[in-house]
Amino acid sequence: MDKILQVRHLKKIFPRQDGGEIIAVDDVIFSLSAGEKLAIIGESGSGKTTVARMIARLIPLTAGRIILAGEEITQAKGAQLKKAYTQMQMVFQNPVDSFDPRCTLGDGISESLLNHGRSREQAKKMTKNLLALCGLPVEFAARFPHEVSGGQCQRAAIARALAIEPQLVILDEATSALDVTVQEEILSLLNRLQEDRGIAYLFICHDIALVQDFCDRVIVMQNGRIVEEGTPDEVINHPREEYTQKLIDSVLL
Repeated sequence: MDKILQVRHLKKIFPRQDGGEIIAVDDVIFSLSAGEKLAIIGESGSGKTTVARMIARLIPLTAGRIILAGEEITQAKGAQLKKAYTQMQMVFQNPVDSFDPRCTLGDGISESLLNHGRSREQAKKMTKNLLALCGLPVEFAARFPHEVSGGQCQRAAIARALAIEPQLVILDEATSALDVTVQEEILSLLNRLQEDRGIAYLFICHDIALVQDFCDRVIVMQNGRIVEEGTPDEVINHPREEYTQKLIDSVLL
């Protein structure tokens, strides 16, 4: 399968107030095929969210390379970065905070369409179609983020991410703030969208039980490094590392 994403020797160092440094991500290497669902799991502070934010170009790299759909975007700016965002979108943990509270959900979804050359009439029509695709009534376009539930707002955030038909969607703890029933609904929605559109997902999570039935592969991170990788069944049933076993035990016992 074609590689939609290639990450090569990714590294991120943050300075400390005392003049020292924190190595948050160290020599991370992996790839993601078109239409594949890959999870990165690990406890808080393992570096998984930092990896996601570097790939999405929200924070700069200390070292390494990011190749998206065959094009290097490590130092992308301006028009090149705008093009990258037509192929890659991100959904965050807290959907309410990801929308402008002064704008309706419809405005938030339409904005990216307008920014990529759609007319207002086209954007309005496509926004309604996207809301319906994500299981929301069209009248939700007129609602503000604080006027809907967390699950409904996350559906709207997914609709916004899909607006420009990306090949890759990065989900950074996108279900962790939702209750179990809503989590299942969102994962079912993501599965259906993946089947219909062939989207690849990079699923950042701390809960290995959640990704067991959802993802094709799992990467386990500890202290900024990848310590284990395989299918969910391989990682859960035959973990090689004591750290992975502890993660498994914490959610499956």
